[in-house]
Amino acid sequence: MTTESDARDELIDLAADFYDQFADGEIPEMTLPTRTKSNIEYDTESGVWTYGDRTSTRSANSVRGARKLLKAAYTIEFLAEQLDEDRSSTLRELYYLSESWDNDEAQFSSQDESNDLVEDLEIVTGVTREDFHMRPEESGATLMGPLLIREQTRRGEREIHCQEDVGAGGYQIPNNPDMIEFLDDDIDFALAVETGGMRDRLVENGFDEEYNCLVIHLKGQPARATRRITKRVHDELDVPIAVFADGDPWSYRIYGSVAYGSIKSAHLSKYLATPEAQFVGIQPEDIVEYDLPSDPLSDSDVNALESELEDPRFQTDYWEEQIELQLDIGKKSEQQSLASRGLDFVTDTYLPERLDAMGVL
Repeated sequence: MTTESDARDELIDLAADFYDQFADGEIPEMTLPTRTKSNIEYDTESGVWTYGDRTSTRSANSVRGARKLLKAAYTIEFLAEQLDEDRSSTLRELYYLSESWDNDEAQFSSQDESNDLVEDLEIVTGVTREDFHMRPEESGATLMGPLLIREQTRRGEREIHCQEDVGAGGYQIPNNPDMIEFLDDDIDFALAVETGGMRDRLVENGFDEEYNCLVIHLKGQPARATRRITKRVHDELDVPIAVFADGDPWSYRIYGSVAYGSIKSAHLSKYLATPEAQFVGIQPEDIVEYDLPSDPLSDSDVNALESELEDPRFQTDYWEEQIELQLDIGKKSEQQSLASRGLDFVTDTYLPERLDAMGVL
């Protein structure tokens, strides 16, 4: 785990590097991997997205480049002071805070610009934004299951059991899950669930208790904190991870972000991605087998499915068969469509049968 002191030192070293370049009569610059889709590679050995060999340089030899380095310097100063004071801020606050900086040229023109700069600093320093005490807006993702944790809070440590000590909403995942210590568990597997409605159904039906399952609510496209704790659960507790999502191309990409990482956060794939995660459903073959209520595929759905057939993450016999079937039937279905067979069908029949077939149960 990176300490606050280590994170601050990395930032100061980067700023000192700018100064040393000035002192040596050189034009200051900062080199980092080119963050474009063409420079993202699928690493078959590790099973995650990584950056390729192409690099780009932020250099003060142009007005545009000088502005970028100026904004980087101001941001480094802000983050270092924040760490000194043991405070935190959101990405949105950083964007607005820049308007108070004494140099107009250092101010951000949009939040996308400030977000990208924070990611640049992550890449160059090797320190995550969580260790800079930077956080996104709250994601609201939760855990529910037989897991005892110790959490570091502003009021000290506290122990929480993620079934016995929480309400029906579960334990809310903090911005930096590395501050959580796993103390004890009775988990046989973890189920990462896309939608809040399905998460509530599983908990109401006692699925977590009956099957010693840790239910992780992804809350749609999962936040970094959600992906990080999912990876920690797999790696440190040695339990299988299964992803339960809707039966459409966008939900398959949610699964892909959990298992293989995302292009946007390729520099953190080994920290966030869980290549061993398996997809439970909804599968296209489920739509046919159970005659699930469905909607027709839109043109954008079809384009996304065809794109996934070219995506190295989905170039397996299983995914090619499922995607081609979906294109053939022209349908998509949501998780909640299983309710057409009764409210208990998903916990009494669908998930037990699927998880058993996958070797999870």
